[in-house]
Amino acid sequence: MTGTTLDDYTDRYARRVRGMTASEIRALFSVASRPEVVSLAGGAPYVAALPLDAVGEMLSRLAADHGPSTLQYGIGQGTLELRERICEVMALSGIDVGCGASPEDVVVTVGGQQALDLVARIFLDPGDVVLAEGPTYVGALGVFQAAQAQVVHVPMDGDGILPEALELAIAEVARSGRRAKFLYTIPTFQNPAGVTLTEERRERVLDICERAGLLVVEDDPYGQLSFDGEAPAPLRSRRRDGVFYLSTFSKTFAPGMRVGWILAPHAVREKLVIASEAQILCPSAFAQAAVTTYLASMPWREQLKTYREIYRERRDALLTGLADLMPAGTTWTEPKGGLFVWATLPEGLDAKAMMPRAIAARVAYVPGTGFYADGTGAGHMRLNFSFPPPERIREGVRRLAGVMEQELAMRQVFGAVGRPAARRRGQAAADAPDPGLA
Repeated sequence: MTGTTLDDYTDRYARRVRGMTASEIRALFSVASRPEVVSLAGGAPYVAALPLDAVGEMLSRLAADHGPSTLQYGIGQGTLELRERICEVMALSGIDVGCGASPEDVVVTVGGQQALDLVARIFLDPGDVVLAEGPTYVGALGVFQAAQAQVVHVPMDGDGILPEALELAIAEVARSGRRAKFLYTIPTFQNPAGVTLTEERRERVLDICERAGLLVVEDDPYGQLSFDGEAPAPLRSRRRDGVFYLSTFSKTFAPGMRVGWILAPHAVREKLVIASEAQILCPSAFAQAAVTTYLASMPWREQLKTYREIYRERRDALLTGLADLMPAGTTWTEPKGGLFVWATLPEGLDAKAMMPRAIAARVAYVPGTGFYADGTGAGHMRLNFSFPPPERIREGVRRLAGVMEQELAMRQVFGAVGRPAARRRGQAAADAPDPGLA
């Protein structure tokens, strides 16, 4: 078919493909990666903080000493050695043998993203409903969209998902004659909002889901990146039945390894392995061996402390810059861990429409529209603080504040809605729901 165009293929697409759209974050990568642009957009960990010489030597020895096995095919569930190490990592968060954490029930995946896709593949039929926080992780929205599921968002405030709103969403879905298969939640240092579900709400959310017969898919990439004491224990440490725990080494070691995992209820483990084998045959044996060796031979717990210290400093730089420079009417969350701040713009500003002007001013962020299934959220933006150094973060905020001031001035000139006299601060946990989260 020489000289074919996209139109020649459109009518051949499967129905599940027709609604797929590009991630707003991925679409920004080519621009945000330019050196002159201060990127507050991506969620890249600061891998330069790793002892790269030592990691390089480790990988070299691994290839030289174990190449015949690590460069070969492996098993679909992942190596036993890595699954045992994963159980040791989960035990730090309280997910131990007492709550059903066994290497037999761990499935190694190609990052956390494949873990999400596997859960969707084995549970979602076209038309099923997934309940998810609003806003939520853009990569999860892509997975659920590809599965032809409908996402119903449940509002949050500074304490995480609202239990009353969850109960209401479950009831409304049931009344409509549809079926909600599971709640997808990032309860700790949530992406994109940065908020953390409180201890009291964790128990309530689990109780609500248990009464409703609703599975829980807990995504926990950031739980070990706490800045102020220990994070609350994961949902999976509290209930062993009906809770799927997903995590990854992308944020605590290196995303380029593409190694994540699922801790699943025992009865479902085999289906996950079969689905993974159908999709990829097996995860990379070399990447698994690299992570296993890293956990066995290098001071990874100390490395976690290093990451926490770096990210705490950069979070503080972002929060200070926002407080000093943002125009009145801007509010934001104050995360106690993770990688992200969620900002709400002054009334009348549209984060997506403002992007071209921001890029021209050499600063990048992610508009809030990417984190809602229905494309709402234009009055919000996600700001990442993990990658740029503190001085670059402040410069990025200065550029962004200038763009917002220009937008507000133009709206006043042309008679647009003026900005309200809102407080210039982050949202405290005890506040009423922020309209940017609820």
